[in-house]
Amino acid sequence: MELTGPGAVPALTAAYEVIRQPLGEILPRLSTVLAELVPHRAAAELSTHCVHSPFKTHGDPEIIDRLSTADMAPLLASGVPGRPWQGTLPLAGGERPALVVTSDATPRRAVLLLVREAGAPPVDEPATALVQALWDVVTSHFDRLASEAMPGALARSRTAAGTRARVIAELGEAYSASLTALLGVLRSRTLGDAAARATATDLAVSALVELRAEAERDQEIAEEPAGQAFSRLADSLRPLVRYSPVRLELGAPDSTRTVAADVAHTARVIVRAVLLKVLEQETVTRVHVGWQLTDDELRATLRDDGPGTLTHDVLAPGRVTERLDVLDGRLDVDAVPGWGTTIAATIPLRVSQDPAPDPLIALGERELEVLARLALGHRNRAIAQELHISESTVKFHVAKILTKLGVGSRGEAAALFHAVA
Repeated sequence: MELTGPGAVPALTAAYEVIRQPLGEILPRLSTVLAELVPHRAAAELSTHCVHSPFKTHGDPEIIDRLSTADMAPLLASGVPGRPWQGTLPLAGGERPALVVTSDATPRRAVLLLVREAGAPPVDEPATALVQALWDVVTSHFDRLASEAMPGALARSRTAAGTRARVIAELGEAYSASLTALLGVLRSRTLGDAAARATATDLAVSALVELRAEAERDQEIAEEPAGQAFSRLADSLRPLVRYSPVRLELGAPDSTRTVAADVAHTARVIVRAVLLKVLEQETVTRVHVGWQLTDDELRATLRDDGPGTLTHDVLAPGRVTERLDVLDGRLDVDAVPGWGTTIAATIPLRVSQDPAPDPLIALGERELEVLARLALGHRNRAIAQELHISESTVKFHVAKILTKLGVGSRGEAAALFHAVA
């Protein structure tokens, strides 16, 4: 693919080729596209929007196997959006030339790292500008998927969050036990060689500190402070009533704890969707929106002073119920005629260590799009037109869907989709 020709078409084509990939294949595709502009041995990203897999790598195993969030976190913190940085960094056991691109297309930013060959010449300004533009497009796409809290992505996030929590806990317990025992031995007054003992003690303490720092970095990326998450919700709700006689009252959570990003995304999407339904009532003059957190759950409530005639069927359209189901949440409606309605969306905060497997989790984003239309009874030609792909590509996706789901027909795949959704 030619990226350096005149006009914007090559760049737009490149962006389309990247974002049309399933989530897990976006970084490899982006690396392939950028390789023509910026030859590199490895690519890595740290994307704070992505709950289930914020740190991703692609490329030379010699490099990516030795990269971690500890390498990426400082780049995310120090990067300046819109101003790519290039230079030499201590990475994967050596000093390596790199290009670092930071985007603020997501609220908490995202960083892309391209590790280059030793002695590679500097990248010129037009090329770095194009890399920046492509990374901004990709992160905007990520942010849309996250902010809309798509059920398929939520399922992957929740499953991976449980796995990550279990692995971190197991590693933490194992390392803490062994290092604590080591410290106990080395601090013993019966041992000789004070210098050796002191050195070993410092090493053990450093290892414990790094282990805890790694867990904290993971938490910072995968979770949001409750107050900050609610502020983002408030910012998105105010425009809905700006030219309305309805008074919006906001009750921020009285808590300093953090919540998983998928929970925060889901709560925001559901509150916005329900508020739009509430505002359709002609006699509403006041709506109160609040979040309350306990040790076990987030409870998002909306109370209005309307006629009190709203029902669960009216307030849970489209994917509201689907999103809550993925996170084992629920929607409760308490309507009192003449007094108003209280709607509460409750989402558990604790991640199950052994979440029930979602049969659709093996499917990529494009395959989920095809399956959703297949489940509606659309034929291949109609699906191809809706997704702007060829009919043969649709057939290819359908074949992969049947294989991944372990079913023998389109009807069985559709039935499985409806059962899960």
